[in-house]
Amino acid sequence: MAKKGWSRPPMTKERLRNQFRSLIGNPFNVIVFITLLLLFTLIIIPLLAMVQNTFVVAKSELRNIPGAKIGDYTLWYWKYLLASPLTKTILWVPLRNSLIIGAFVTVVSVPLGALMAWLMVRTDIPGKKLLSALILIPYMIPSWCKALSWMTIFRNPKMGGNGVLTSLGIPVPDWLSSGFIPIIIVMTMHYYAFSYIMASGALRSINSELEEMGEIQGATKAQILKSITLPLILPSILSATIMTISKSIGTYGVAARLGGNNPDGTPFYVLATRMKDFINNSPKGVGYAMSLLMILLAAGTIIVNQKLIGTRKSYATIGGKGTRSNLIPLRGAKYPMLIVISVFLVIAMVMPVFFLVMESFQIVPGAGYGPDNLTLYAWIGELQSAPNPAFNQNGLFKNSEFARALGNTVKLSLIASLITAVFGQFFGYITTRGRGKWYGNMVEQLIFIPYLMPGVAFSAIYFSMFSQPRLGGLIPSLYGTFTLILLVSIVKHFPFASRSGSSNMMQISVELEEAASINGAGFWRRIRSIVIPLAKNGFLSGFLLSFISIAKELDLIAILMTPKNYTLSFLAFDYSKEAMPQVADAICIVIIVFILVTNRIADKFGGNVSKSM
Repeated sequence: MAKKGWSRPPMTKERLRNQFRSLIGNPFNVIVFITLLLLFTLIIIPLLAMVQNTFVVAKSELRNIPGAKIGDYTLWYWKYLLASPLTKTILWVPLRNSLIIGAFVTVVSVPLGALMAWLMVRTDIPGKKLLSALILIPYMIPSWCKALSWMTIFRNPKMGGNGVLTSLGIPVPDWLSSGFIPIIIVMTMHYYAFSYIMASGALRSINSELEEMGEIQGATKAQILKSITLPLILPSILSATIMTISKSIGTYGVAARLGGNNPDGTPFYVLATRMKDFINNSPKGVGYAMSLLMILLAAGTIIVNQKLIGTRKSYATIGGKGTRSNLIPLRGAKYPMLIVISVFLVIAMVMPVFFLVMESFQIVPGAGYGPDNLTLYAWIGELQSAPNPAFNQNGLFKNSEFARALGNTVKLSLIASLITAVFGQFFGYITTRGRGKWYGNMVEQLIFIPYLMPGVAFSAIYFSMFSQPRLGGLIPSLYGTFTLILLVSIVKHFPFASRSGSSNMMQISVELEEAASINGAGFWRRIRSIVIPLAKNGFLSGFLLSFISIAKELDLIAILMTPKNYTLSFLAFDYSKEAMPQVADAICIVIIVFILVTNRIADKFGGNVSKSM
């Protein structure tokens, strides 16, 4: 309330000019303004453009909408999706399949990851250092590579040939070769890592004295786990649950390879595979409408998470360490639990890689591993000497498509990861220094939007935005260019890089910058001399997570691919559909080695994927 007899000075042009100069004279304010403008341009505008495309007549649909003209307003796409004779086939059945897969993957993978986290962090299980490193490796193996490995083992004639079991005379039922069961198992062996990473971070922050006090009061280990440990890590578990549901519902590659056909012979669809069919073919507007429904579905799971744990940042984990952390003795269960984890790692890590390697040396997949069925063709062969007519390409190291795809992958992964990690540090700086202020909250909210969207749906936004020139050519058509794939890869990974940046900046005390400012250091000098050196490890962690995700990415780029821009992931996926699983397997091995070597190098410099999420 204003004091009696005092009135606010009038807002004159001179005063307004001075305030504006003061505002833009502060580099931090300029960075905030540029950041908000950038995020609005890269996230909000493309999303609105896709929404618009679901209500505007496209040229390809003129014959389906009598009397319509290009650009006219229409509800035809939404009616086709929601209220047509095909609605059950194109929407409700794929939606049901996606929800079933998401539910089962979550119910299995989240407790599995949390249990392994508890064993690694809070118990005296032997070999923890080695096991902790190995447990994350299955996450680094692309999920669609695991799908190819599953086909190598369980393929039956209905899936296009014989797998290992069929070649041994062991019949493989259709439900084990394709459909719900294989998709759920493969996704579970991949997405348990989310729960493991988040739960292990939360468990490290718990002071073990809390559990010891419960034990002193006579509580059993089961009661302590249920009444003390679980409630403390519940926010992280719920966050992992939401992340797992969103990822499994929106996954394209695994469902596309293992979906197969329904018992009635019709193709098995989930939302992601059905949406991609519409966008790549027609009507594209229906595909855009379906992607919006996928986004709303993911957003709904986030809202549930907010209500349950009272926080908006569902991808955040609990940071820091407890004051004491005493290990819980497993006693007689120590070695049985070690055996269980070892068996799981063999199934989730060793077997997929082993069978991919072995099939890459076969002439005819599923025809055994005798000397007469082994060859190096998939690696170094030339087409004129192909031992199998199904081969229609040279082996990897003599294949120009592979060389181009390898170059595209390295270029995309390096450039996108570096840019994403740099932006992530700036985003983290703004959100931590602006905590509780409107601009800090606004940046957090905008950055969070890509997290809500499954990869296929997110790329559909950019496909819609840049498939044709807009605003009189001010926004160019980028479809078919490397620039569009790079842009999508960068923006999609903003949330994770920002998470790493925020964790980083929260550990850098504001007092350090204030002391430097008192001594006359300007904004950019403080950034250069204080923030950047202290942010090195967080930068490497953000870079590593982005690099691994982009290097193995398939879902995000599947809609945007053209032959000249193929990455290793899409090339392998394409070859697997062309009856060349041996070459596709060989490419998977190259991707896995590429990711593991990068991870090892980053570890040497302080990067850690588990600290990036």
